[in-house]
Parts: sequence; structure tokens; C-alpha cells
Amino acid sequence: MKLIHNYECEGKPLDELSEEDRFMVRFSKIPRLSQRISTLTFMGNFPISVQLIQPQLNAIIAASMSIRSSAKLKKILEIILAFGNYMNSSKRGAAYGFRLQSLDLLLDTKSTDRKQTLLHFIVSIIQENYPELQSFYTELHFLDKAALVSVDSILQDLQALEKGMEGTKREFSLEKDNPVLQSFLSSNTELLSCLIADGKTAQDAYDSAVEYFGENPKSTPPSMFFPIFVRFIKAYKLDNQQRNKQHEAPLTPTKPELMGNKGPMMPKLPQMDLIAELKKRQMTPLVREGKDGAIEDIITDLRNQPYRRADGSRRSARWKPGQQLQVSSDISL
Repeated sequence: MKLIHNYECEGKPLDELSEEDRFMVRFSKIPRLSQRISTLTFMGNFPISVQLIQPQLNAIIAASMSIRSSAKLKKILEIILAFGNYMNSSKRGAAYGFRLQSLDLLLDTKSTDRKQTLLHFIVSIIQENYPELQSFYTELHFLDKAALVSVDSILQDLQALEKGMEGTKREFSLEKDNPVLQSFLSSNTELLSCLIADGKTAQDAYDSAVEYFGENPKSTPPSMFFPIFVRFIKAYKLDNQQRNKQHEAPLTPTKPELMGNKGPMMPKLPQMDLIAELKKRQMTPLVREGKDGAIEDIITDLRNQPYRRADGSRRSARWKPGQQLQVSSDISL
């Protein structure tokens, strides 16, 4: 463009230029060229931008609101907390809550024989005593899609769209008779307003959901928050399916002569103490501790040492002939 300008200043005839150069000469004389190019670019990209942003906002809104309002998920977390307080009753007072990251530890913590996980036992408690909570994940929506969304990036994109729309309105104020600008503004001004309102709703819904679970929205992006629930639901479904297959599998009849060679079987430990703890927790408020989330320490301690009863004694790992069996109120994994 600078070379063409110098060419004109020298007074040389334009007919000596090529067709492409003559086009550039006429193109450079268009008033407000840069503003018009920006407006045309914005108008061309606007439909695609809306198609990309709207589903992401919908995912954040649906996922945040469903997690925040799910009554079944709340009950599941109450059971996990009560279970942790039950195991921890001899070590410290009751915990008032736990961090969401502790849900990942439920699958890592295993029994002494390495055959059951802590999640496996919790699933069995839910199946046997709280069957109405088994499908809690049906109340949660679009968690996997919301985990891929960056709220900050979406808000920046909305600000860029709002800025582009303002530039288009300024351009239309200078060209009132432009039918293209008039048609675009009449069709998309209200659409952008609704999109901006959805962006505000998505941000408020996400902040409310994160704060509801005791986390900081500024330091907890959706890529960290929602995958915790996605992994927990996936592990819960897998464990639930495995238990159902075990129950549906036909039992192989045992020969009487083989039964005679085996010693007396240990009685199944009762689970009523845990149920009582759950009911007690619903009626009595928990005492707040000075340290957040005691269940993290509970699960970590279970990895390193067996659970001790409140009276300090431990059950013998072997049963000796002539020894009287005693039914304990402990829960054994």
C-alpha cells in the first residue's frame, strides 16, 4: 500500500499498473477500511462463535445445578462421612466434612487380603440398606462435557463478541442505509444478549456449586472439579456391576464330604452399628474440628495399620479350637 501511495504522489499514470495493482489502488481509497474489515470479519465469525459457546455454557449450567441440587448425591456423601467417623471413633472426634479429593482414595484403600476396596464395602452398604440411592448418578448431568470447559476462556470470548457487536453498531450509525448491517443487528443483538446472560448464569452456578462443597472457585477450575465426580461415578458403576454379576452367578453345590473337612466358619459381623451411626448423624450435628477433612487421615491410616477397636484390643487373626467366638461390632473389610 505504501508503494502505491508513493506511485500516485509521483504523478505516474495508473494505466501503466497491472490489473491487480489498480484494484489495490481503488481498495485503499475505501473510507474506514480497517473498521469495515473488522466488522465483516466479526459478522462472518459470529454464527460459528455462538455455536461453539452455547453448548459449553449449557454444560456448565446443567452440571453445576445438578450437583448442587442432587439430594441423592448428598446422602451418598453423608454415608461416606459417617463411615469415616465410625472407623475414626477411637482416634478423634467426629469430622464435619471431607475434601472432594478423598473420593479418589476410596478405590485405592483395600482390605488386608487385598480383595475388597473401601468403595466396594460402601457400595454393599448402599445396596443393602439404601437401595433408593443406587442410581444417584442419574440426577447428575453433563459432568464429562463440563469438565472440558474453561469458564475464564468462555467469558473472554463473550467479551470479544460484545466488543465486536459494539463496533458493528458504530459502523451502522455511520451507514444507516446499509441493509446488511441492519439485518445482522436485528437478528443477532438479542441473541448475544441472551448468550451474555447465560454466561453470567454459568459463572454464578459454577461458583455456587464449588463453594457448596467447600472449594475455592478461583483455584478450582472445571477441569479439576467435575472429573472428581466423573471418576467416582465410573468406579461406583463398575463395582456395582461386579456385585450384581456375583449375585446372579449360580452357586456350585458343595459336597457334604468336603464340608466335613473344614473348620467352623466365622460369623458375619453385624452392620447395624454403622446404620445407627448414619441415623445418629442425621439427628445430631457434628462437632467441628480444628482440622478440615479427617477422613483423609482415616483412609491414609488404614493403609498403614489395621483398624483398632475403641477398647484398644485387636481381634486375633486365627481361631483356635476350644476358643469361644465373640461377635464384635466392628466393621471388617
